[in-house]
Amino acid sequence: MPLTDPTASPERAPRIAVIGGGQLARMMAQPAIALGVPLRLLAEAEGVSAAQVIVDQQVGDHRDLAALRSVTEGCTVVTFDHEHVPTEHLRALASDGVIAHPGPEALVHAQDKIVMREAMTRLGAPQPRWAVVSSVAEAEKFGLPCVLKTSRGGYDGKGVWFVRTAQDAAEALAVAEQAGVRILAEELIEFRRELSALVARSPSGQAAAYPVVASLQVDGVCREVIAPAPDLDPALATSAQQLALRIAGELGVTGILAVELFEAVAADGSTRVLVNELAMRPHNTGHWTQDGAVTSQFENHLRAALDLPLGSPEPRARWTVMVNILGGEDSSVGRLYDGYPHALARDPGLRVHLYGKDLRPGRKVGHVNVFGDDLEDCLERGRHAAAWFRGDLGNESE
Repeated sequence: MPLTDPTASPERAPRIAVIGGGQLARMMAQPAIALGVPLRLLAEAEGVSAAQVIVDQQVGDHRDLAALRSVTEGCTVVTFDHEHVPTEHLRALASDGVIAHPGPEALVHAQDKIVMREAMTRLGAPQPRWAVVSSVAEAEKFGLPCVLKTSRGGYDGKGVWFVRTAQDAAEALAVAEQAGVRILAEELIEFRRELSALVARSPSGQAAAYPVVASLQVDGVCREVIAPAPDLDPALATSAQQLALRIAGELGVTGILAVELFEAVAADGSTRVLVNELAMRPHNTGHWTQDGAVTSQFENHLRAALDLPLGSPEPRARWTVMVNILGGEDSSVGRLYDGYPHALARDPGLRVHLYGKDLRPGRKVGHVNVFGDDLEDCLERGRHAAAWFRGDLGNESE
């Protein structure tokens, strides 16, 4: 058998099927290589981010059950780059004997925001007041201003409306009706900042909790992450980790679970965390772990999928800052690979991760990680590098 044959596996290592060809699948490839675990990819198109680095690949639609059956044939387990595989298809695969991590009964809580809110209510998890609405009158009865969200399909600010008037509500409901999805109304929370509690959990029940991080969201898109969250009360941080671990256990999550949280401030000045959303896959708020933790979220996701012992989530440095590289308004000025000479010469400790994506305004095309003992220094270094790659800074030397 030729060495270039993607099905070759002399060590007979278990093979993992990954559904979705985005940057999350791409970043699973590196720890898979180190672990000696072959990946097989279902890519949505030729040449997408993960397809550039995973040799064993098929092109197909994640909504096509035949494509899912084809890519998972001969694989030990299947996992995901995104949460959009139809729940009924995952149940059909389970009937075929295909093991998915996370499984359909867990993943549905990341696919459907209403199902997630119902589960958080059953678990007694702290969360904003919420209701399902189907008309302007029901939205007004719930109380304006509020946040309206599509129950399925929204991400990075899409499918989310900050509603202050009946006209705002009517426009959001019209979009949702056209898409054929239900609408969730949520209380508009006044919060100090957004936090994320990331945990990994294996099928046998072993779990590991990463430090709680603070994330900066701009127009619904994550711009930067600080690990650990600065000035976070240690008791509140522990509470957030325990909450994420409890949710992972109660919902039967396997792999990475990101619990996005609001740090809300009460009238008496005390703080508490409220569950915003769940993600059951490696998450943007965990990209810092590639360079800032003993074991990255991507490696622990693969370890969990295979029920291997989990790696340490402990940080390697006092601070790690992750800043996303986004396409600029004039994407022709973005440098990306051409930005390396300046960025790496200026900061030899910089870690750059590019996704092999075409530039488009606002699109995530990479991120940078920096770490050290001085938070302000880390922030300056990360922001400068991301701005340079984005094309927001001039060519002049400093």
